Amino acid sequence: MAGKPKLHYFNGRGRMESIRWLLAAAGVEFEEELFETREEFEKLIQGGTLMYEQVPMVEIDGMNLVETRAILRYLAAKYNLYGRNIREQAWIDMYVEGLKDLSDMIMFFPLSLPGEKEMNLEYILERATTKFFPVYEKALRDHGQDFLVGNRLSWADIQLLEVILMAEECKPSVLTGFPLLQEFKARISYIPTIQKFLQPGSQRKPPLDESSIESVKNIFKFERGMFLKNMSTIVAEY
Repeated sequence: MAGKPKLHYFNGRGRMESIRWLLAAAGVEFEEELFETREEFEKLIQGGTLMYEQVPMVEIDGMNLVETRAILRYLAAKYNLYGRNIREQAWIDMYVEGLKDLSDMIMFFPLSLPGEKEMNLEYILERATTKFFPVYEKALRDHGQDFLVGNRLSWADIQLLEVILMAEECKPSVLTGFPLLQEFKARISYIPTIQKFLQPGSQRKPPLDESSIESVKNIFKFERGMFLKNMSTIVAEY
């Protein structure tokens, strides 16, 4: 019997969170090996299992998978969350790649300098409500189904719910004016495996706070204030 997938990352959301979401939605139990210091991270690097000396890494099916999108696509295909055919896969890819742009902005928002936070928050909310959420509201309206693609749950639905909840942490009323997304959020949240993941005590991680920001800075050796203009300098490892 195959063992549980093992996730290697720091003790926080980052790029691993979408992987946690996908596994949880698929009803797959997983283990986590979380490092808390630079030394623990370097030990993992020295072990030779990180292809590019970066995380996240997932041990599964005898492989050490790296690169977030490669991991997500593998898991989506393995657990039947990647569409029924190549056409559906193309739609799923388009939806999740767009969502990545928004989720990255929200992910790095806590790293804003104090004097930039208000500006960065306004930018995130403007892009969410004028560029991204209108796309998914229209997609649900045009498709006329409970899900974004086809007639069953896919990676795209899981990613959309995750990003909606992230945006609501920035502004609880962010879905005002998007009735179909509001219905979508309620509907997908009640899928049993997802509902379980949303409960306290699950392996879902909280947003970055000041303590966890300091931990991340020490592990990955970067400074704050790299949010919009300099985000690319921390995307690779984080």
